Amino acid sequence: MKRNFFGTDGIRGRVGKFPITADFVLKLGWAVGRLLNRSSSSKKRVLIGKDTRVSGYMFESALEAGLISAGVEVGMLGPMPTPAIAYLTRALRASAGIVISASHNPYYDNGIKFFGADGYKFSEEVEVEVERILELDQKTMDSDSLGKAYRITDADGRYVEFCKSTLPLGHNLSGLRIVVDCAHGATYSVAPKVFKELGADVIQMGTSPDGFNINSGCGSTDIGALQNEVITARADLGVALDGDGDRVLMVDHKGVVVDGDELLYVIASHRASKSVGCSGVVGTLMTNMGVEIALRNKRIPFERAKVGDRYVVQKLIKNNWELGGESSGHILCRDINTSGDGIVGALQVIRALSETGVSLSEATSSVSKLPQRVINVAAKKDVDLESNPYVIQVLKHAEKELNGFGRVLLRPSGTEPFIRVMVEGEGNELVDKLVHEIAEVVRRQVM
Repeated sequence: MKRNFFGTDGIRGRVGKFPITADFVLKLGWAVGRLLNRSSSSKKRVLIGKDTRVSGYMFESALEAGLISAGVEVGMLGPMPTPAIAYLTRALRASAGIVISASHNPYYDNGIKFFGADGYKFSEEVEVEVERILELDQKTMDSDSLGKAYRITDADGRYVEFCKSTLPLGHNLSGLRIVVDCAHGATYSVAPKVFKELGADVIQMGTSPDGFNINSGCGSTDIGALQNEVITARADLGVALDGDGDRVLMVDHKGVVVDGDELLYVIASHRASKSVGCSGVVGTLMTNMGVEIALRNKRIPFERAKVGDRYVVQKLIKNNWELGGESSGHILCRDINTSGDGIVGALQVIRALSETGVSLSEATSSVSKLPQRVINVAAKKDVDLESNPYVIQVLKHAEKELNGFGRVLLRPSGTEPFIRVMVEGEGNELVDKLVHEIAEVVRRQVM
């Protein structure tokens, strides 16, 4: 059995290629169930949710069978956002929660994310133990010890009410026209309800999933249609969610995209102005330096973590801070939920705008982002880029050209077969030139 198949965001891959096959997922469910049943003799319960991609039906059944064979009760949630599973795992006192989703990836990919009873993703130690159990022979429990499965019919309503409760009592969205793009994904049912029930005039997009159209020409990974609709509808703002609902980007009334860095700044600066304050913000290595400077000007502490919401959470817990996120739109409010939550993140931004009386474009006007370019280089083989002489040479050249006013970053994607090449600096032309030079050298080394 291949070791270390867990990535920064669970297990993910193209359906039909190792490790994402129905046989593997069945045994994975058994391994997780066996691990959970070690802690006590009482029957354990696991919740399973999924996004809308067609392969979710197959993997849902496989996980259900694997868990039941290990003697675990299974609560079936159907299509639900990732943050909803994190919340419901805690609210329903489940032993674990599982999400079948490849997040922002196309429909032909799929993946599996795991949450512990505390609503946080499985630790690396737990993942290593699951891998160890996967190497054992699978043995089904005797008939009198098998688990059972049942459907939780009110999961949607529970999560909608949770999202609404994250705004202060009496606070509503009356008078706001909002375009909500659900990416034909897991939020297609719940997100429009949240904003409508809070009083907004909602124009919904991406709410007709067919198993194949998730993240296709819509959502946070392809925001052009939302920009056009916001302008055409003369909306106050637009909300773009990804396939599993743990990311959000927004669009202001002029159709300008506001990314996760800027949304994080809006929430942090608003909290800092209130009596509760903002103890600090965790970003990632990809967070734009302009945001770091803007937070510093507000006297809000800022630290960077490795890319991946797991690492952001780890640093937040270590610092005892509440607010963190990524440029891609993961917004983590630890005082509200244990996972990145697109709907909650959008509501926190809207609350900040409402209480300060400014528009989204005005709220981000203090952020002067440095030009930043990212090129994804397809990687067909593993290469130690840190010790590769050609890569070292081109990086030294780039750092000399930036002259201390910028950053260069190379990192493997945690979810896709790419090396991400990022250059940040003071001038667009220089940044463009350097990122293409570095990407070309990296491409020759990994092909």
